[in-house]
Parts: sequence; C-alpha cells; structure tokens
Amino acid sequence: MAKALQGASKVAGSGKDPVREAESDSMLEKARSLTPLFRANAEANERLRELTAETFNALDDARLVGIFTPKSLGGSELWPTESLEVIETVAAADGSTGWVMFAAAVGTGTGGAYLDESTAARLFAGDRIPVIGGQGIPNGVAVAVKNGYRLSGAWSYGSGVKHSAYIHTGAVVHENGEPRPGRHGTPEIRIFVVPRAEVAFGDNWDVLGLRATASIDYTMQDVFVPAEYSHVADTTDPVHGGPLFFLGIVGLATLGHSAFALGVGRRILDELVVVAQGRTSITGTPRESESFFEGYANAEAKYRAARALVFESWGDVEETLKRGDRPSTRQLTLIRLALNNATWTVADVTHFAYRWAGGIALRAGVIQRYFRDMHAGTQHVTSSAPILRECGRELAGFAHGKAWGFNTLVDEH
Repeated sequence: MAKALQGASKVAGSGKDPVREAESDSMLEKARSLTPLFRANAEANERLRELTAETFNALDDARLVGIFTPKSLGGSELWPTESLEVIETVAAADGSTGWVMFAAAVGTGTGGAYLDESTAARLFAGDRIPVIGGQGIPNGVAVAVKNGYRLSGAWSYGSGVKHSAYIHTGAVVHENGEPRPGRHGTPEIRIFVVPRAEVAFGDNWDVLGLRATASIDYTMQDVFVPAEYSHVADTTDPVHGGPLFFLGIVGLATLGHSAFALGVGRRILDELVVVAQGRTSITGTPRESESFFEGYANAEAKYRAARALVFESWGDVEETLKRGDRPSTRQLTLIRLALNNATWTVADVTHFAYRWAGGIALRAGVIQRYFRDMHAGTQHVTSSAPILRECGRELAGFAHGKAWGFNTLVDEH
C-alpha cells in the first residue's frame, strides 16, 4: 500500500509524465501496427475456437496483455483513457482478440497489483509477463486450512484460459463449516491464482459469438492454494502499482468491456460503408437511398454519442486517479452507465448494419461476425439490467450511504 500511495503523490505533484506518455503512445502504435495481422487471422481464430498461435504470440510479444500490469512488474500500467484506445483498436481488428486481450489484462494486472509483494515478484520474475486468465465469479468454495485454502468448484466463461499460465478464479471462503464473514456483512470472497496444471479444462465452447475466445468451463477439486496466492476480491488497495488500481477488478473489467463495444461499433459501421460503396444496391434499394443515408447518420450519431460518454466518464475518473484520490460512488455509477449504454447502443448499430447489408451479412464475413460478437457481449453481467437499475437508483438520489460492490450498491463501511 505504501508503494501505491508514493506513486499517487508522485503523479499528483508532477503533471504530465513524459515516460508514461511515451509508453501509452507505444502501446497504441503496437496495436495499430498489428491490425493487419489480427484481421488476417480472424477467420482462422473462429475455426479453431481459440486464438491462433500467431495471434496470441503477437499480443504477447507486444506486451499488450500487460496494459494493466504495474510498471514495477514490467507492465505499462496505462491510464484508463489510454487503455480504452488500445483495446478499442484491437477489438476493431478482431472482436475475439480484443476480448481475450482485455480479459487477460485484467486477470494479469490485478494479480500483480493485489497479491503480496514477494508472491507477485516471483510470478513476474521472468522476461515475459505471465498471463493470468479465468473467471472471478465466486462459483467455488475455499475451505480455510493452515497456511492457505482447499479450493474446489466449477466455473464457466473462463476467457483467456487456453493462453494462461495461471488461472484467476473466485470462491467463497468457508471456515468451521460455514461461510466466513467478510466486509458489508456478506461472506468473504477471494480471488485465487492457481497454476494451470492444477485445473481441469472442458471443451464446450460452442456459442453464437466471440467463438474464438475459447471461454471454456474449468473445474478444480480440493486444490491447496497458499494464502499468499489469493486476495480479497473487492480490494482496491494495491501492493504494487499506483492509483490506477484504486479501481479494483470490477473497475478495470468495466473499462475493458466498454472499449470492446466501441471497437465493434466502429468496425461494423466502417464495413457497412465498404459494402454500400461496392454495390449498386443495398437490399434492393438504390444506393442513393435517402432511407439508408438517414439511418447511417443516425447510427453514427448514436455510436459517437456513446463513445463520448465512455471517454467523458473515464476522463473524469482518470483526473481523480492522477490526483491520487479514489473515485466517488457517482463516478463509478457513470462508468457503469457508460458501459451499459455503449453495449446496447452498439448492439442496435449492429442490427442496422445487418439489415442494410442484406445477404452479405447473412454469409460468413466481417459484418456477420461482428453482429454475433456484439450479441455475445450483451450477455455479460456487466451490461445487465440489474446494474442499470442500480445506476438509476444512485443517479436519482435513492442510494445515500451506499457504495458500489461487485454489481450492486452496498452499505458504505
């Protein structure tokens, strides 16, 4: 924690950091330079139902999975608006690649930030950033024993696990035969970082969209995890890294999902223009169709407005973090609201593109793939109706004394 606060005071007192700005530019340039490779591999990714070796090796070589990893552990620890642009760029090149990248970045970065100092130092001692992917929902049971926990459970939607050296996974802690109390009077939930050799993986990723993410199920049975390879799931107190990690796991995941949606929206609108300009008609209507132009302008406006809200809300949070302060409940509400709005706005945009592309969208190709990928993204809990309702509750002034937990407002402590 001391290191984190030292980093916060340095940021607050020094204005712009040219080293960090250069790192941000470098990550964005790498993402842009890899766009042709990611596009070229998109169909092969889908056929494999996971990223090709060429795709993931390119992500790994460019250290893009390390955008949320503390700089002291070899990552780039980008500010939120910088990460938004990087993930957005990768998702625009290929939706599944963007999804795997940000999911692995969250697991890897939070492992580095929140595990104890010596454990993180061991994990990140090599020349490459160790990829940590998985599922943070507490579907497991972790029985407290001497020096650690016995972990068992079954998890679904393990994004990035096929490319991970360690698995990031959530569980409810049990002690003396019952759940151990945590903060807010609810059971204690912890995240465990487990070597992949201890995990049994399924082969059940047969889905509508995001087919190449290989977000397969996995299980563990009575696996001993040393205490130092775990941390409280909702912690916002980093051991390594600066104030970026005041966001916690959910904050960083919210950022990643927002950027994914923006990348999908930009790509499908651009692809629709390619279709429109290359045909003498769109769904049997002359290319000069007033209806198409009106609809396209409306889709662009909605997309750009959604993107503006994402960057506005995250820009405000970023300024707070740069001062070394923690985001307020209202700021956290707005980034969740921006994610929900971006997700469902882009889903509507993909409907528009699918309809106007006609038979081209029906066949395998970019528009069909991005239509499917976005509709897979809408099913994630971070863009669900319950979270939207909680946003409305807070914005309307009915959440005094509340703070954000995982996906609900809870009593402040």
